[in-house]
Amino acid sequence: MTEIRKDKPALLYSIPNLLTYARILAVPMVALCFYLEGELQSSDFARWSAVIIFVIASLTDFLDGYLARIWQQTSNIGRMLDPIADKLLVATCLLLLAVDTDKTIAGWSLWAAIIILCREILVSGLREYLAELKVSVPVTWIAKWKTTIQMIAIAFLLAGSAGDKVFEYTTQTGIVMLWIAAIITLYTGYDYFRAGLKHIIE
Repeated sequence: MTEIRKDKPALLYSIPNLLTYARILAVPMVALCFYLEGELQSSDFARWSAVIIFVIASLTDFLDGYLARIWQQTSNIGRMLDPIADKLLVATCLLLLAVDTDKTIAGWSLWAAIIILCREILVSGLREYLAELKVSVPVTWIAKWKTTIQMIAIAFLLAGSAGDKVFEYTTQTGIVMLWIAAIITLYTGYDYFRAGLKHIIE
């Protein structure tokens, strides 16, 4: 019988894991900002609040993994929740931007969001299946670039109409970057699927 390694109680409340928990907590906080936008009729305040929360949450994505490695505080719960937190944050923001009062993501731009969401679901399912086969799929450098561009695009789009008052092309820049992320997403998704399919066939 395979022995299941359990995390030490101290690891559950380590700083890297607390940062991951905070990123999950940021999801309903960003949603609350869009709710307040409709209730208070103050889109600028709501949008800039959403941007600040999202940017801080995105930075924790880098910090939690980095700190876990240098402090040797990697844990099972951290490995499980880290990708989940990322996908929850991205998916929530894309859905909110598609239904907000300004319709920030609309028309053809919805396809960029759909591509990104479908890729995340596909890769998650593939990773879960390969994990049962004891096969790990490493994150490529281009996938990291995709994530970076994607996060910057969402930050611009969250600023939206409020950001347009500071920089006229804020929303347009966000849409362009979202499409760039979607195109890279298609490539990385195919790359992951091809690598996974090889292990499945073998």
